[in-house]
Amino acid sequence: MTAVFDLDDIDKAIIRELQIDGRLPLAQIAPIVGLSQAATRQRVNRLIEKGVIQVVAVTDPVALGLGYQALVGVTVSGDARRVADAIAEIDEADYVIIVAGRFDIITEIVCSNSDAFMSVVNDRIRAIPGVVTLETLNYLRLVKQTYSWGTG
Repeated sequence: MTAVFDLDDIDKAIIRELQIDGRLPLAQIAPIVGLSQAATRQRVNRLIEKGVIQVVAVTDPVALGLGYQALVGVTVSGDARRVADAIAEIDEADYVIIVAGRFDIITEIVCSNSDAFMSVVNDRIRAIPGVVTLETLNYLRLVKQTYSWGTG
């Protein structure tokens, strides 16, 4: 189990600034959060070391020619973990979660077009032993996407 890390107001302020621009120099963040550059660097390094944050580049799939996105709800027979691990091996699966409710697994699939999507769903996911049913929820428009958990 992952340890819970309590964020203070300064940690939250640092994270908010990095969420706006992950390339923002620590020298610019420091006066915003009321710390020296060295103290800000220590805070950021601690947040990274504790696994609280990652500073990464987030791509826009549409700008990369991957304009076909959908969630796929999967019902399985047997061990959902085994099926989830198999889906996670598919490059087009951005994330895979085991859930409780109507489906056993939900995955986001990102492809270039509907033919590529059909190939992933029909030839790869349906072929995994234990997959019983699939339901696709094709994106019409992405209205909101945020990564600001825990800073509000």
